[in-house]
Amino acid sequence: MTKIAANNTAKINDETPVELQEMAAAIDALPARYRDAVAPALARVVECSTRRRRILNLVQEALSQLRLDMKYLIFDLEATRRERDQYKEMLEQDGSL
Repeated sequence: MTKIAANNTAKINDETPVELQEMAAAIDALPARYRDAVAPALARVVECSTRRRRILNLVQEALSQLRLDMKYLIFDLEATRRERDQYKEMLEQDGSL
């Protein structure tokens, strides 16, 4: 195995999509001169795939946090409205309004 191909297989792990793992195995089976020509492109594809997966995970975490924050804000808004209505009712009972 050439140095380039060895580096590519080192970058491929369990998080790499199965299709890319299969492609890497097929490229590793090629003769050295073809493998050396295709290996850099495979490395870029694996790198892009890994980066996209990380970005997707960050976006999903951010959305989860946003949903949680929205729930807290809605709860706070409802509590504030209940308090407002209670104070308004108290003022109406006292005849101040």
